Amino acid sequence: MQDITLEKTKGTIMFGFKGGETPETVTRKKGYLAEARKKWSFLTHYDLTTIKTKGQLCNMIKVRSAISEEKAVADVEKWMAGKNFS
Repeated sequence: MQDITLEKTKGTIMFGFKGGETPETVTRKKGYLAEARKKWSFLTHYDLTTIKTKGQLCNMIKVRSAISEEKAVADVEKWMAGKNFS
């Protein structure tokens, strides 16, 4: 089983901003944040802006929705397919 809490960020922040992003990047990330809020309505805006990694997102979904780690990872990977968070 994969330990989703130990994933490294490699300088990428999923929904938050680190400063210096292009307007296109900001728009794209705001769109992803809105999509995630719609898909997982139990996640707050604050929750999403503090998530830095896929592992953190998976863990929060697993805990908040009481599903298995495998299901949370599968849901997040399906949602993330084709998205660029950098």
